[in-house]
Amino acid sequence: MRIGPDRAPSARGKQDGGNLDYKLGLLERVPLFGGLPQHELEQIAQIVDEMDVPAGTVLTHEGRHEGYFYIIVSGSVLIERAGQTINTIGNGDFLGEIALLDGGPRTATATTQSDSRLLSVTYQRFQKLLDTSPRVRRAVFEEVGQRLRRLDSEAGI
Repeated sequence: MRIGPDRAPSARGKQDGGNLDYKLGLLERVPLFGGLPQHELEQIAQIVDEMDVPAGTVLTHEGRHEGYFYIIVSGSVLIERAGQTINTIGNGDFLGEIALLDGGPRTATATTQSDSRLLSVTYQRFQKLLDTSPRVRRAVFEEVGQRLRRLDSEAGI
C-alpha cells in the first residue's frame, strides 16, 4: 500500500478529538519538539493525525516531494536509500523531519514492516503553525542547528 495521492490510510485525530495527552507524550519524546513548553506542544498536537497502516505500506519514496512527518506510535519501519537498507526504526522514533522543514525531496524510502500506528503532520499544516508561533519556529531551528553541529562533529569537520 502506498500513501500519497493514490491512497491514504485511515486517519484519526482532529476529526475524533484524538487523545491530547497521548499525543503530547509522544511529541515530547521527539527531539525536534522536546524542548517546547506545554502550550506549544498542544499547538502541534492539534495539527497531527493518528493513522493505522498495514505492513508493507510505503510511507515515503526517495526523491519524491512528499510533505509528511511521521512519529511511530507502534510498529516498525524499514528505511532504504538507493535500494539498500540503512535503518529500521520503531516505537517512539520519527521520520520525515527534513521534508517537514524544507518541503524538499525525500532522502530515503520508508516502508512499514508490520502493522503500524503513526502520528503524522503535513508540511503545509506545520508551516502554518511556524508562521503563527515564533516560539515553535525558534525551538525547531535551534534543534536542527544542534543536530547539524553534532553531525559535523561526528564527521570530524
